[in-house]
Amino acid sequence: MSDVPPAASPFDMDIYLRQIGLFWRETVTWIALNGLRIVIAVATGAVLVVAMYGVRALALRYCRSPHHVAQWPNVIAGALVKTHVLFMVAVAAKLVAGYAGPPALVTATITFCFTIASALQAAVWVREVVLGVVEHRAHGMDDHSSFGSAVGLIRLLVTIVLFAVATLMILDNLGVNVTGLIAGLGIGGIAIGLAAKGIFDDLFSALSIIFDKPFRVGDSVKWDATSGTVESIGLKTTRVRSVTGEEVVISNTNLLDKELHNLARLDRRRIILTIGVTYQTPPETCAAIPAMVKEIVESHDKCTVVRCGMVGFGDSSLDYELQFDVHSEAFNEVFDARSHVCIAILKAFNAEGIEFAYPTQVTFTAAPDGTMVMPYGHGAEALPPAAGLKK
Repeated sequence: MSDVPPAASPFDMDIYLRQIGLFWRETVTWIALNGLRIVIAVATGAVLVVAMYGVRALALRYCRSPHHVAQWPNVIAGALVKTHVLFMVAVAAKLVAGYAGPPALVTATITFCFTIASALQAAVWVREVVLGVVEHRAHGMDDHSSFGSAVGLIRLLVTIVLFAVATLMILDNLGVNVTGLIAGLGIGGIAIGLAAKGIFDDLFSALSIIFDKPFRVGDSVKWDATSGTVESIGLKTTRVRSVTGEEVVISNTNLLDKELHNLARLDRRRIILTIGVTYQTPPETCAAIPAMVKEIVESHDKCTVVRCGMVGFGDSSLDYELQFDVHSEAFNEVFDARSHVCIAILKAFNAEGIEFAYPTQVTFTAAPDGTMVMPYGHGAEALPPAAGLKK
């Protein structure tokens, strides 16, 4: 038989009992020899805890006071409110431990507790700051939108990621080899990301809407051949009530990839009208039309003429182009202003005897010898034979 004693099991209770006994004896000896220093250190630590608790109380009071909830100081105060008492105690113990001169096992225990408390508290602070930033950017958006669900999902994702990182930091500081664990989490994250790529694309598009705010609920938007009013913005889709009445549902990713026109942020809308008058209109009257039209347009509230003038000779009309701005964001006001201007121009032209042109065709008839025959215009009998006319 071999005389070599069997190797001690890592779960041998006697080893842990001996370590506990050693820790207890060293602690008792340390307390007996350093009573005054320990009392001073404990008193100092208590003062530090009270001071940190006071800072947290001030932050809580600030959060409860009436002010704008989406201000940056409120984000910082909201994070400070989440400071845990155990973290305060661990910080105070770490700061005063050097003065009290505790034994190695006591120092290691304080460091162990401080590491865990600091990692978890840092995760909580970062989570609150991230969520506070999201709420800060989303402030003012409609409460009936689906951003409440978005914030809930963001809270879950941020919490999982931050506390996973905090756990890895704690294990690494305790001497555990976390390389394999990090590699496994990385591979798993890549697999999940590839499997749920579409969902994450739309989620990040929803976050882009929160931060960039290209539009809000109630805005009038237009893309491609669709225009309408935004009714809700969700995690995956945005719902728009079309001007024709139906509800248009489009994914956030697809919507942000398009050239989107936000019609609700216009301080003015430009109206372009084409006016055609007959060729029988005298040149003097044609020259006076721009000034006449300008006076008509600017007599209406919120309307300003940009330019007006003759732009060409049409097939059956002398063409004018009128450009004027209506200084209003409401489309109904713009529509009414355009209608009033059109009716006013119609009345003014009728009063001045100016005829609007419409598509016409004139036929001339020639005799076998080329002379004009009825019907023809006034004075046609004096016309020479029409060269090139069909006989």
